[in-house]
Amino acid sequence: METSLLLALVVALGIGAQWLGWYSKQPAILFLLATGILIGPVLHVFQPDQVLGDLLFPFISLGVAVILFEGALTLEFEEITHHGCIIHLLVSVGMLITITVLSITCYFLFDVDWRIALLFGSLVCVTGPTVIAPLIRSVHPTKKIANILKWEGILVDPVGAIAVVLVYEYIISEGQSNEFTSFAKIILIATGLGLISAFLLAKLIKRHLVPEYLRNVFVLAYILTIFTFSNHLAHESGLLTVTILGVALANWKGFPKEHILEFKESLTILLVSILFIILAARVNLTDLVATGWAGVALLAVAMFVARPLAIWVSAIGSNLTTQEKLMISWIGPRGIVAAAISSLFAIRLQNSGIQGVNMLVPLVFVIIIGTVFIQGLGAKKMAKLLGVCKVADTGVLVVGANPVARMLAKSLQDADVEVIIASSHYEDIAKARMLGLRTYFGSPISTHADNNLDLLGLGYLFAMSTDKEINTLCQWHYSHEFGDKNIYRMRCCDDVAQNPASRLDLQENYQPNWLFSTQNTYHYLADCIENGARTKVTNLTENYTFAQYQADNEKAIPLYIIDENNFITVCNENSVNIPVKCRLVSLVKP
Repeated sequence: METSLLLALVVALGIGAQWLGWYSKQPAILFLLATGILIGPVLHVFQPDQVLGDLLFPFISLGVAVILFEGALTLEFEEITHHGCIIHLLVSVGMLITITVLSITCYFLFDVDWRIALLFGSLVCVTGPTVIAPLIRSVHPTKKIANILKWEGILVDPVGAIAVVLVYEYIISEGQSNEFTSFAKIILIATGLGLISAFLLAKLIKRHLVPEYLRNVFVLAYILTIFTFSNHLAHESGLLTVTILGVALANWKGFPKEHILEFKESLTILLVSILFIILAARVNLTDLVATGWAGVALLAVAMFVARPLAIWVSAIGSNLTTQEKLMISWIGPRGIVAAAISSLFAIRLQNSGIQGVNMLVPLVFVIIIGTVFIQGLGAKKMAKLLGVCKVADTGVLVVGANPVARMLAKSLQDADVEVIIASSHYEDIAKARMLGLRTYFGSPISTHADNNLDLLGLGYLFAMSTDKEINTLCQWHYSHEFGDKNIYRMRCCDDVAQNPASRLDLQENYQPNWLFSTQNTYHYLADCIENGARTKVTNLTENYTFAQYQADNEKAIPLYIIDENNFITVCNENSVNIPVKCRLVSLVKP
């Protein structure tokens, strides 16, 4: 098969695997891993070493550099202190415990040098948001568990990358005439060059010396140039340099990293898709099988000793229950960082003469395959067994921050329903914040929202903007995330009168679920609120039904009903199956 056709096939399969991950709400790494192994060692359709030849090592090297920079660019030191003591301990003490336990286990189970064992332990201490976030959405754990897992994955990714790069730099400096001096030289050059490069890039960007349309590609070229220049100054110092560069920019006050992150995340998705298939295709199944029962024992230690020990120690002093600790201990799949860096380091160290270098990649892939498939596919059953999963995500994303949207969002929050209110109108968002509501300032259908709007725990969308087109676009944009039956739109006056469907509705054949009854349009509810109407919660029971409430309160406007599992039923013409025991939230006029 032609080289160009093979490369195009890899790109297509990689993006296809990412799409499957999105569609099935499972970690894309499941499909990337299966695809790479299938076309590589199983079918022998794609042999990376033959296809790429001498370009294989530079491609992996540059790809890993970009991935490490993008990960480091998300490491804000302020974020670590803002998410509780347990997160702080997980990305420090917990990570050290994982590295120590797995390094010692690897050293005693396999005939490897202690340096390779330490490098292995450092490689597999990282989980990462790309594998954690889809699992959380699939499992629906309690809010406390979801927050801990989410922030651990986000923060441990760059911290773990720094740790593994430092271990690698120490290994390559050892054995030289003065290994301490060599190691110090690498650290000094990487730190100095990384900080100086961050200073120069920040000044160039902040002083608008790089035009907007060139900014993203300029930063990419800048990273790759600094990476190769650092390697020229000190052998193998480039990865540490770009990592320090990313961390410095992440914490540089006023540096506009959001646009760069958007571009880098898109580029990283492409690189991860291609790299993971290439790396999986290079895996020798014979080497994997050769790890034997020792490999199974190593995986068992990683899942049932190292991870629980790290969680239990990090949770000292917290209010986590035993069931919650067990659930957090279960979810710890390893991802692309471990696979990419291990393969790169194995290539670089293959002529070093260090015992056990050839075992590095098979052992890392044993951990990746085992944790991704066993923990990933068994997470939902484990959550149900431990009783720490919600029936479903029941939070609400409210689009719009006008008075009616704020009223509804506040009533949901008061009813212990998780809610985020999103709008691009700053004054409205400021008023929502004054009410203590979680907010997102920006367009909910923007690329920035796709990357930054946290949807974990949310299961409904209430499109309540006064801009009808935004409401329609939100219904289309979030239809896969929430499902059409959980998306509701606010009526305006003309929706009731002459124009029941917008142009977008007609073009896309959308049948919206309406918020509230026909006469309860935005303008009518806004007038009611302006005239002093307030929300009221009423408990409905077998003895006091919804019909009786309506008979007793003819002027009240039923808004929605919350059942015992926090499922929401919007009160409109289609509301027929009203739960027997539930809470009714109404708008009551003075």
